[in-house]
Amino acid sequence: MRMYLSSFDVGSASSELVRLAPAGRVALIMNALDNRPEDRERWRVGQLRKLEALGLTVRDLDLQDFFGAPNRLREALREHDMVWINGGNAFILRRAMKLSGMDAQIIDLLERDEIVYAGFSAAAVIISQSLRGLEAVDDPHDVPDGYPAEIEWNGLGILPFAIVVHYKSNHSESAAVEKEIEHYERLNIPYRTLRDGEVFVVRGGLGSIEKVG
Repeated sequence: MRMYLSSFDVGSASSELVRLAPAGRVALIMNALDNRPEDRERWRVGQLRKLEALGLTVRDLDLQDFFGAPNRLREALREHDMVWINGGNAFILRRAMKLSGMDAQIIDLLERDEIVYAGFSAAAVIISQSLRGLEAVDDPHDVPDGYPAEIEWNGLGILPFAIVVHYKSNHSESAAVEKEIEHYERLNIPYRTLRDGEVFVVRGGLGSIEKVG
């Protein structure tokens, strides 16, 4: 299992990111910003340039194109060595993963060590057991066109703890994450924090998680 979980943007361990996927074929997933088309395009261009500057080969992969077609998505994912998932609204990203079947596909591919799961913010927080608590930061009722209104509260269940991003950082959501932490502490839910710039890197089993930055 290989993962690169950044609080914000590429983070401070880009050399680790490159080492995780030597062949460097990256699928860029922007669906967490499907509610903000202009920001989506601006971030898409910015991330494309940053990843290509690291020597990676990047192609767009829009999960909306695979809603209801998980087998086609699996074929598309197998053409890549890594997914890079842009931040945004975690609830929208989770919906997109469920509708496309990426939630089940990525878990299987990670267990087989056939792909690297990488990205920042929303990409990091949805891989825990549950999204409850994240409503302090993201609006679960913000539903883009083409998406169902039903909220998916289950995380991908990959990590046994929640990740709190933008912790004590110069970010617009840093104040809100304190309420998220209050939720975890009230219910005795284990969590780990990431400041902007910091990254969790996984190079094997979950026991190999290392904070970098």
